[in-house]
Amino acid sequence: MGTDNQFLAQRREKAAALADLGVKLYANSFQPRHRIAELLPSGEPLQPEEKEAGGAVYRVAGRVMAMRKFGKAAFFSLADSSARIQVYVRKDTVGEEQFAIFGKWDIGDIVGAEGTLFKTKTGELSIHAMAIAMISKSLRPLPEKWHGLTDVETRYRRRYVDLIVTPESRATFRTRVQIIKLIRDFLSDRGFMEVETPMMQPLPGGATAKPFKTHHNALGMDLYLRVAPELYLKRLLVGGFERVFEINRNFRNEGLSTRHNPEFTMLEFYQAYATYEDMMELTEQMISSVCRQVHATMQISYQGNPVNLAPPWRRLTMDQALTEIAGIESSLLADDQQVIEMARQRGIKLEAQAGAGKAKTELFELLVEEQLIDPTFITSYPTEVSPLARRNEENPAVTDRFELFITGREIANGFSELNDPDDQRHRFEKQIAERGEDEEIHPELDTDYIRALEYGMPSAAGEGIGIDRLVMLLTDSPSIRDVILFPHMKPEERTAVVDPELDA
Repeated sequence: MGTDNQFLAQRREKAAALADLGVKLYANSFQPRHRIAELLPSGEPLQPEEKEAGGAVYRVAGRVMAMRKFGKAAFFSLADSSARIQVYVRKDTVGEEQFAIFGKWDIGDIVGAEGTLFKTKTGELSIHAMAIAMISKSLRPLPEKWHGLTDVETRYRRRYVDLIVTPESRATFRTRVQIIKLIRDFLSDRGFMEVETPMMQPLPGGATAKPFKTHHNALGMDLYLRVAPELYLKRLLVGGFERVFEINRNFRNEGLSTRHNPEFTMLEFYQAYATYEDMMELTEQMISSVCRQVHATMQISYQGNPVNLAPPWRRLTMDQALTEIAGIESSLLADDQQVIEMARQRGIKLEAQAGAGKAKTELFELLVEEQLIDPTFITSYPTEVSPLARRNEENPAVTDRFELFITGREIANGFSELNDPDDQRHRFEKQIAERGEDEEIHPELDTDYIRALEYGMPSAAGEGIGIDRLVMLLTDSPSIRDVILFPHMKPEERTAVVDPELDA
């Protein structure tokens, strides 16, 4: 029998022995009355070897994280979701029967303990157990104490184990929840209403991305998991809701990387009678405020690089960025044919019908993006690559649009909304006509959205912020998989019953 199977066999033998002693391996009768964190302040005034005055009895439950046995006595470390505490078990206190049962416990078991507080000779706050109880038997051992889950793939696949043994991982996801709550509070305080729009849509829209496709049997029609909620949220502007936002899932059938997951969380918000400049101001305030509340400062570090999130943030047009950062002469940028030729010389593949706007955008992504470490708004995106954004009134070749970049990656995308139904129809039709083999552009026109605009949509601005990337930034996480509880992975190779990484 292999070592891995031996671990399982040993634990199952202990489980069988406990069952023979009449122990319920998965009981539901022990109810904790305290969280461990509530006990810790109580122990501050205690001195080593001193018991808490009054002999208050505490009742806690959690997972056994470590254990030391000394014949007729033992210590074990007990952790719940709030904190960790040491529990002292003596045979003459809990009784011979309970101590025999305790002898068959393992690290990883979920148990309960009831007792009084004291401090050991070394000054460690502990519970002197008067009673103990098995709640849930762990049949698989946790990773070895000093190494934890060293294999990154295993951490992502078996997040439940990662959360048990990696405090930093638990802290990351608590911070994620805090960030989302702060964003909700920020927008709600400014009169935005949180809404929910369909995740299954008859037509994908609101972003250029390849969708996931499914079929609804009762309706007899194909549906698409949404790539963005944008077109539905703007329908709500038509309906009279002037400030709306949604935090929910988007689905894009694209590759996996440290920055991309096919299922990700997006914040989108829209405000009537606002411009893209209003959105930039709001974004500065929101992200800097969230950062300050999470970190008590706006000067943070991301993967060793200092990042200053204090407003005001730098603003450059795309042409300015290409000139000042990529070193491309402004006279060259004014020549459409030279821009297209430069892009092709740099190895950028352009469709035959692609214009200078597409070429500029690709050059920007290649030459500029990764150099934008501190927050930078890039504005004046070409109309060619912005089918939903309002044309700039002075220069119709560009739109009133921005993207926000921090640490070399896009964090947000916003613009003044196009509310002219005829212009919108024309741009949709042009995009469809020029799609070629591009699967990210859907071949069917969303006529219902055009119809909504024909009823009249107020002037407005909107924005999308990638929550996962924002959490990466504010938790100093190198990969998007570090901030998604259950990221998508390739199928697991099933070559062994037990993963050695978990049972070493």
